[in-house]
Amino acid sequence: MTKSSSTDKEQPLVQHLLELRTRLLKSFGIILVIFLGLFYFANDIYVFVSEPLRAYLPEGASMIATDVASPFLTPFKLTLVVSVFLAIPFLLHQAWTFISPGLYRHEKRIAIPLLCASVLLFYAGVAFAYFVVFPLVFGFFTSVGPEGVAIMTDINRYLDFVLKMFFAFGLAFEIPIATVLLVWSGVADVQSLKAKRPYVVVICFVFGMLLTPPDVISQSLLAVPMWFLFEVGILFSGLVQSRDDTSDEQPQD
Repeated sequence: MTKSSSTDKEQPLVQHLLELRTRLLKSFGIILVIFLGLFYFANDIYVFVSEPLRAYLPEGASMIATDVASPFLTPFKLTLVVSVFLAIPFLLHQAWTFISPGLYRHEKRIAIPLLCASVLLFYAGVAFAYFVVFPLVFGFFTSVGPEGVAIMTDINRYLDFVLKMFFAFGLAFEIPIATVLLVWSGVADVQSLKAKRPYVVVICFVFGMLLTPPDVISQSLLAVPMWFLFEVGILFSGLVQSRDDTSDEQPQD
C-alpha cells in the first residue's frame, strides 16, 4: 500500500474527529451561554422548582440548608441542569448534523420526526411530574407526618429528589419512541408487542417502584402513564409497519 492511499483512508477519520470536536464545542458553548444568562436568576429558578413542596408546608415551616455552601451550590447546580435542559433541541440538532450524512433517505424520513417527538415527549414528562405528580406526592407526604414532627426539608436533598423524578418521567415518556424504533428496526412487530401486554404492565409497575418514592401514589402516577404511552407506541408502530409493508409491495424500478 502506498503512502498516498494510506493518507486517503486516514483523512476522512481525521475530518470526522475534527467535526465531532466542533459539534461538541458548539454544544458546550450554547450551554455556557444559557447558563450565564440564567445564573442571575438562579435563586428565582430554585423558588419556582421548590414551589410544589413549599405550597404544602405547614404554617411557620420552611426549607433549610444543612451544608455551609448549599445556599450557593444548590441553585448553581439547578441552573446548570436547566441550561442543559433548555439546550436539548440544539444538542440534538448538532448530533443530527453529525450523523445525518451517513443515513439513507428513508432513514432520514423517520429519524427527523422521531427526534422532534422525543424532545417534546421528554419536556412533557418533566411538565407532568411538576404539575401533576409533585402536588399529589408532596401533599401526601406532608399530611402523614407524625404529630409534633416539624417538616424542614434540606434544599439539596429536595433538588436531588426532583431531578430524579424529572429524569424518570422524562425517560418514561420516551416509551412511544422506543416502541416505534423496535418495530421499524425489525426487532419486534406489533403483534408480538400486543402479546406482551401483561408483562409490560408488570414491568411498568416495577419501574415505578424503583424510580419513585415508596408510596403507591407516585408509583402509580409513573406506571400508568408508562403503560398508556406503550399503547400509544403500539398505535404509531402499526402505522409505521403498514407503511413499510406497502412500500415493500410496490414494484421495484
